[in-house]
Amino acid sequence: MVSRSYSNLLDLTSGDPPTFSQGGKKLSRVATLPGKLSELDEESRSNVSSDAQSSVSEERMIIVGNQLPIRAHRRSEGKGGWNFSWDEDSLLLQLKDGLREDVEVIYVGSLKEEIDPSEQDDVAQTLLETFKCVPAFIPPELFSKFYHGFCKQHLWPLFHYMLPLSPDLGGRFDRSLWQAYVSVNKIFADKVMEVISPDDDFVWVHDYHLMVLPTFLRKRFNRVKLGFFLHSPFPSSEIYRTLPVRDELLRALLNSDLIGFHTFDYARHFLSCCSRMLGISYQSKRGYIGLEYYGRTVSIKILPVGIHMGQLQSVLDLPETEAKVAELRDQFTGQTVLLGVDDMDIFKGISLKLLAFEQLLTQHPDKRGKVVLVQIANPARGRGKDVQEVQSETYATVKRINQIFGRSGYQPVVLIDTPLQFYERISYYVIAECCLVTAVRDGMNLIPYEYIISRQGNEKLDETLGMNPSTPKKSMLVVSEFIGCSPSLSGAIRVNPWNTDSVAEAMDSALVVSQAEKQMRHEKHYRYVSTHDVAYWARSFLQDLERACRDHVRRRCWGIGFGLGFRVIALDPSFRKLSVEHIVSAYKRTKNRAILLDYDGTMTVQSSMSTSPKVENIEILNNLCRDPKNVVFIVSGKDRKTLTQWFSSCERLGIAAEHGYFVRPEQNAEWETCIAVPDFYWKQIAEPVMQLYTETTDGSFIDTKESALVWNYQYADPDFGICQAKELQDHLESVLNNEPVSVKSGQHIVEVKPQGVNKGLIAERLLATMRQKQMLPDFVLCIGDDRSDEDMFEVIMRAVANASLSPVAEVFACTVGQKPSKAKYYLEDTPEILRMLQGLGAAASEQSTKAISPSSQRVIIEKE
Repeated sequence: MVSRSYSNLLDLTSGDPPTFSQGGKKLSRVATLPGKLSELDEESRSNVSSDAQSSVSEERMIIVGNQLPIRAHRRSEGKGGWNFSWDEDSLLLQLKDGLREDVEVIYVGSLKEEIDPSEQDDVAQTLLETFKCVPAFIPPELFSKFYHGFCKQHLWPLFHYMLPLSPDLGGRFDRSLWQAYVSVNKIFADKVMEVISPDDDFVWVHDYHLMVLPTFLRKRFNRVKLGFFLHSPFPSSEIYRTLPVRDELLRALLNSDLIGFHTFDYARHFLSCCSRMLGISYQSKRGYIGLEYYGRTVSIKILPVGIHMGQLQSVLDLPETEAKVAELRDQFTGQTVLLGVDDMDIFKGISLKLLAFEQLLTQHPDKRGKVVLVQIANPARGRGKDVQEVQSETYATVKRINQIFGRSGYQPVVLIDTPLQFYERISYYVIAECCLVTAVRDGMNLIPYEYIISRQGNEKLDETLGMNPSTPKKSMLVVSEFIGCSPSLSGAIRVNPWNTDSVAEAMDSALVVSQAEKQMRHEKHYRYVSTHDVAYWARSFLQDLERACRDHVRRRCWGIGFGLGFRVIALDPSFRKLSVEHIVSAYKRTKNRAILLDYDGTMTVQSSMSTSPKVENIEILNNLCRDPKNVVFIVSGKDRKTLTQWFSSCERLGIAAEHGYFVRPEQNAEWETCIAVPDFYWKQIAEPVMQLYTETTDGSFIDTKESALVWNYQYADPDFGICQAKELQDHLESVLNNEPVSVKSGQHIVEVKPQGVNKGLIAERLLATMRQKQMLPDFVLCIGDDRSDEDMFEVIMRAVANASLSPVAEVFACTVGQKPSKAKYYLEDTPEILRMLQGLGAAASEQSTKAISPSSQRVIIEKE
């Protein structure tokens, strides 16, 4: 099924035409019409009842992961075909326990085994009908570039704080691997589109392999209910910003409705990256963290995953487990077992752990012959030179320790580097006095959780170990500060794995701690792990996903941007683009017109180095001012001296400076103040405070105006600037508590100004004065681009509601850009604004058929 959602998304790759997988048989619930949801008539969308509530229990869940929770085995020769079974160890399968039984779950992912193209249709049909799984068949060469290339060579090391400083450390960034990553994500998106019912289904995407998938799905279905969970760490901004495709990945994730992380640290790093690289700040409301992204609220979820209690309990009940525990009991009789279970990769810190154990035996000779370290080394998931180096170092260290401290009947380190059955690993947990998890960097390592549940055991295992079932259980944990589960295990001994002295000391502490304390720590951990299992995690995530998607039906959505820069605008149904033809027609029909224009960001691009008005802009303003039916005002935050100089050639232009404190209705009039301020003695209080923060915040400065003081931190470090701005605002509000001023924060500023001063004051007075002069406004145009202009929009819309204008008044409150606003219209950018104003000026010239004295139609805003 070829989807139009892929148009333009290949722009970031090689430019080759897109290719699409054909897929297998489709489910009965299939979106068969391309663009069905995203191309619905906007008016019909806006008529959907706002009271409609979705419920996860009534919907279908599409779970997308790199690999399906399926085991595949080729049948014996002669029979042909494949045998499939559920992979009970897969987290994607286990999380179903968090869903109600009436929820239909569809899985989308790849298979570990390579399927011949001639068998793919039959395999897809079997998996769909038997397991409700939709396989994504990835060509081997493409999969190698995607998984072993971009995922394991670029993303995985970087997310674990390893920079490619040399070709030996992960290699340089390879654009072809990035293209492969995007292509595979497109194939996954294509498979999701085959089965999704976008009005009803929830989609849950898992882990760093599919980070750009949200963009493909959001482009195809603007209202897709989409969650993403990252199972690895997210690095600090200083590390992440080195990735050449950093912005593309961030924007892709922001096309989700809910983004989940294991710890606050990971979420904090992600939020910092969004702030520093995209200029998007977050807000916390009633316990929920959210990012405002083009009218959509992207929620952040912080919750570590848990283990599957039922699976562990069933394995503990196996007779094989009981037999293995008895075997290990006899093998380690009279010895205390310390246990490590790690993958054989560079981030698990096996060698550092071994060095710490060696130091323990060196410093505590009494431990020799009594303490054994059993290190289970699982095969590495990646491959390469670094894995070989870890293996060589591990084997060499184990050999040295056993040679130095070993003797007949005592082997200090038992290294198990062959694959173990799950029940065998559980058996080692049961007999281990302490579990050591000392990775130098890891995501949500569940080894400590499995160890705690295994140590709780059952009656049969208690009998095997010769323990009284009524005796409280005990366990000890030594965990690295740098793993995701560390914050959840408050009873564990936390260590810096790089500090072998500290780790050795922690091992000793774990051995000598009292039995009562071991029991207390175990009870605390067991209570947490048993209640925060995988079902709890999944249920909590889906509840938050439902909440995050609750308002989808109430919003008008449309997409903008190309490639992976695509994003969806979600706005109020009444918010629409201003038609030039419509406003020109209204302009021609009316006689008493009020036009209020912001300057920075509206008449000129705010990021421009030179903000002085161009000749073309002056000409546009003069054309509007020549029409005697118009009252035109520039309303700006700049000082009156600058505005006087800039608009000296606009004789009939009204100017409001410093957000409305100063006003001049035309060039020949005197500057007036809109409100009476006896003096500005409060500046003597505020300025020293601002100066203090300026000195301690590099890149900040004070903008001193006649009526206000502005602290600007646009060029400061984003995170530090925001922190300092909050502190400054609190400080100023405290010292100015009894003064007639307001302290406001804005885009990179903290401003102190007299109470009541805002741009809305100018709009209010202009409309009131026109009414007093018997010029009831029948045309109002107000254009602005930022938060300060919202005050003008509010006044104008209130005037409409209060019938303060002509009964047939045409009102156009227009913001620049598609974003949430009190305005009802928008134009994309400054060039569109200028073209529209040129259209109005041309219409004015056409209607100038008779001369009217300028003085007869001028409006002076009277001083209160």
